[in-house]
Amino acid sequence: MSDKKLSNVKKPQVFYCKNCVYPSSYPSILSFDEKGVCSGCTVSSERFEINFDERLKKLKKIISELKDKGNSHYDCLIPVSGGKDSFFQAHIIKELGLKALLVTYNGNNFSRTGEKNVQIMREAFGFDHIFYTPAVSTLKKLNRLGMLVMGDMNWHNHMGILTYPIKVAVEKNIPLMIWGEHGKADAGGMFSHDDFIEFNYRERLEHAGRGFEWDKMVELSVKYNENITAREMYPWKYPTDEEIDRIGVRGLWLDRFIYWESNDHLKLMKKKYGFLEEKIPFERTYRLGSNLDDIYENGIHDYMKFIKFGFGRASDHACKDIRAKVMTRNKGVEELRKRDHIKSKDLKIWLKYVGWSEKKFDEVADTFRDPRVWWIKDGKWMKANIWGKESSYGKVLLSKSKWSQFFVE
Repeated sequence: MSDKKLSNVKKPQVFYCKNCVYPSSYPSILSFDEKGVCSGCTVSSERFEINFDERLKKLKKIISELKDKGNSHYDCLIPVSGGKDSFFQAHIIKELGLKALLVTYNGNNFSRTGEKNVQIMREAFGFDHIFYTPAVSTLKKLNRLGMLVMGDMNWHNHMGILTYPIKVAVEKNIPLMIWGEHGKADAGGMFSHDDFIEFNYRERLEHAGRGFEWDKMVELSVKYNENITAREMYPWKYPTDEEIDRIGVRGLWLDRFIYWESNDHLKLMKKKYGFLEEKIPFERTYRLGSNLDDIYENGIHDYMKFIKFGFGRASDHACKDIRAKVMTRNKGVEELRKRDHIKSKDLKIWLKYVGWSEKKFDEVADTFRDPRVWWIKDGKWMKANIWGKESSYGKVLLSKSKWSQFFVE
C-alpha cells in the first residue's frame, strides 16, 4: 500500500495574522477580522486609548473595600515567580503602601540568574515571602506524566502557580490576590480591557490544567506506572468554594488597571531594583529578561508548542513586541525563523532529570502533532511557514497506523 492511500485528509491551510506573527493554529481563542488581523492584536491596541489614571482609582477603591473586610496580618497576597513582571507587581503594591505576602511556587527548575533575582526580590521590597518547593520525586513523576498525557511536562508548574497561592490566601485569611498580566487576554484577545475579569477556578482548570484536575492526574498515574498518591498532590488541590467564600478571596489582574508593557517593566526593574538579565539569549527566544524562572522545562514546553501548533516562544515574544510597536513584523519573522523550531539543549538536562532517552521523547512528541499544521512527505514532517515556503522538520516517528489523521503526499 502506498503512503498516499493511508490518508484522505486535506493538506493543512495555516494562515497568519497580518499584523503580528501568530498562526491560525494558535491553540486558544483567536479570531481574525476582515483585514486578517487577529483578536490578540485588536485587544492589545485598546490599551493605547485607555485612561489608566481612572483605572488606578478603581483599583484603589477595590483594595480599600477589601482591606476593611479583611482579618489578616496582610493586605494582599502576590503570587510571584521572581521574573520582571513579578517585580513590577510587587513594585506597584509597594507604591500603594500595602503590606503584601509574596508567594512563590518553585518547580525545581530556576536558572541561576532566576535564583539570584528571587533573592533580590526578597530583599528589595520589605515583604514576607513564602517559597514553596514540592517533593522533587513527585515533580519528576508529574513531568513524565504530563508529557505522556498532554504533551506538556509543565502541567505541575502551570497548575502549581495558580493553585498554591490561593491555598495560602485561604489559610492566612487574605481576601485579595494581586496577579499580573492575564496571559490569554494578552495573547489571544480572549477578553477586552473593558472586561474586569478576575482569577477563577474555571480558567485555571481549562487553560492552565488543560482540563486535568489533580485527582485525574492521580488516576492516570496508575495507568502510566507513576503511581502518584493523593497525599502527594497537596500543592495542586484547589480550596473548596466554602473555604474561599469564608474569606471572600478575590484575585485581581493588574493589567486591567495599570498600563502593562513588559519591556518598560524590565527597564524600570533593572534600574530601580537591580533585576538581572541573562548575558546570552536562550536558544528559543531573543529576549534576555524573560522566563528566567525555568531553565529547562520552558525550553521543552516551547519546543512542544512548535511540535503541536507550529510556533514557539520566539513567536510569542515577537507578537508582544510588534503589538508594543518596538519591533517590525519583518524582524519578528526573522527571529522566529531562526528560533521557533530549535530543539533546545535544555532537553538534555530535562532528559537526565526524568530518566528518559531522547528517542523516547521524540516518539512521544510525535503523537501530539496537530494535523491542522503538519503533513507527511517521504517519511518526514512538513509545515508551511510564514515566510512563504514549506519546510521539512525531521523524520516521522509516529506509527504508520496513526498516519491516517494526517495529509500524506
